[in-house]
Amino acid sequence: MNGREGPDEEEFPVTAQPQPVPAHPPASHSLSEAAFRLLYRRLRDGAAAAAGHGRGALDLLTPERVTAAAAEVRCGRTVSLAAPIETRAGPDDPEPASHRMTAPACRDETAGHGLAFARDRFAMNVHGDADSHLDALCHVMFDGELYGGVPADTVTPDGAGALTLDLVRDGIVGRGVLLDIPRLRGVPWLDPGDQVTAEDLVAAETAQRTRVEPGDLLFVRVGHRLRRRRLGAWDVSLARAGLHPAAMRFPAERGVSVLGSDGNSDAAPSAVAEVPFPVHVLAVNALGLHLLDWLDFEELVPVCEQQGRWHFLCVVAPLRLPAATGSPVNPIAVL
Repeated sequence: MNGREGPDEEEFPVTAQPQPVPAHPPASHSLSEAAFRLLYRRLRDGAAAAAGHGRGALDLLTPERVTAAAAEVRCGRTVSLAAPIETRAGPDDPEPASHRMTAPACRDETAGHGLAFARDRFAMNVHGDADSHLDALCHVMFDGELYGGVPADTVTPDGAGALTLDLVRDGIVGRGVLLDIPRLRGVPWLDPGDQVTAEDLVAAETAQRTRVEPGDLLFVRVGHRLRRRRLGAWDVSLARAGLHPAAMRFPAERGVSVLGSDGNSDAAPSAVAEVPFPVHVLAVNALGLHLLDWLDFEELVPVCEQQGRWHFLCVVAPLRLPAATGSPVNPIAVL
């Protein structure tokens, strides 16, 4: 398995020291549109051959694998994998979530005798570039289709009619595995524009003495949250670290059930000039993988290091929004 193969790809330099966002990010490990479409067809056809009961890659997460994951809990420590929801605008979040109190309306309401309630209202752009969220299988349309060949016109202004968030109404519970790519490369984070290859994923397994197995929830750390805290937010639509499209052979071959990252899994600039989000297309549309975007692993990493293991029980509980294309989410690792 070689994430760098193909005549249309070129070597991408790894930056050894953290730097500000480059004004002109280095040229990516490019992949032609023809090579991307060939990869797309191969992954899609392989997923179709292994298709189960219509839940995409979640069909690989069997009750037996859930039971086995629960049996690996050792100390009962729980760690959130979500970042705090942003309510202030920034370079990567021009439309932040809104939160306002609807009661009490004034301080006098809190000073009197008897019963009173505090109430509030919350709204957000689910698929933004700052808040932790889950992408449903109806989120990505490619060539007029959703995952499994479902017509894209099943998604209307009134909501999605197929492959919606309702597929995960009972939650996702399984064995999570964190692969820490900056740790592998000996840097605090990957610089914007850098890309994770299939070789990186295999090497991280070896370095961390773990292995991704069928049905696992795979989490890939690029260090986005740490860089953002240390150096400040930036426009991630222009430059962000993520997976190279060819690296998607790894979760396909391992039978991963969910893919998550502290970025959004896609690098920018895109390795495929004609497709802005190639990893989203391959993950959601071809493989039927629910994506978890913009997570936060900075509290989890030291716990994994202390315990000497990089796998854990993971519980993901999206909101019950039956016709929705995604949901804010707070995944919990249980070690």
